[in-house]
Amino acid sequence: MFVEAPSQQRLGRIDRHLGAAFADAKKHDDRLRPLAVDARFDGGVAHLTGAVADPGELRLVRDLVGRLDGVFAVWSRVHVGGRAPVLLDVGCGQTKQYPEAIGLDMRACEAVDVRANLSLGLPMASRSVDAVFAVHVLEHLIDFLALVDECHRVLRPGGVLHVVSPWWRYVNAVADPTHVRLLDVQTIKGICQRPDAPRWYPLHAGCDAATIFGDLMAIGPDDPGPDEAHLARFFD
Repeated sequence: MFVEAPSQQRLGRIDRHLGAAFADAKKHDDRLRPLAVDARFDGGVAHLTGAVADPGELRLVRDLVGRLDGVFAVWSRVHVGGRAPVLLDVGCGQTKQYPEAIGLDMRACEAVDVRANLSLGLPMASRSVDAVFAVHVLEHLIDFLALVDECHRVLRPGGVLHVVSPWWRYVNAVADPTHVRLLDVQTIKGICQRPDAPRWYPLHAGCDAATIFGDLMAIGPDDPGPDEAHLARFFD
């Protein structure tokens, strides 16, 4: 049985609610008030812009925004310590998530800055990227874990992989014959709990009845992982 996704009208109303909630938090929360960060909401995705002094301030904003009811993902273009983030958009096709991102795809088009076959790895130096966008990409790859591992390699410590994919119960997941894998929120949990694999900390994961969202922070082998209470926010 397929599930009906929320209407664009409802999503727009939720976005307006989230914008008002963030503005209220900026006004009254002493942790947010001094930070030069703004948030725009689109389909439940929070788009952060502005500047902070250090990664800890960005993590604070990300965590607080991610706690707002109705937020499915938190994407950042925030400058940290005076440096603009390096953004990589894998399998971008005709559309990059942000104009300044490095667009990577195997087919040449206006949005593509680097041509590469995702199945053969990413032509980027290790620890050179702050965020990787894999938007409607994983479902096209038989072995997407190899790409997930490559994303971990190119991300700087604390860098984030943003996954967006059709939910397996939504009709668009099976309507496209080029989709070879189906994802669920529990798939994000599985990525984070693979033994003897690069480690991820799930900052956020969710589903809007049409799309799966996952924000995964790259962590090292000795870094602390999430506790059970944090995992229970997102996973069974």
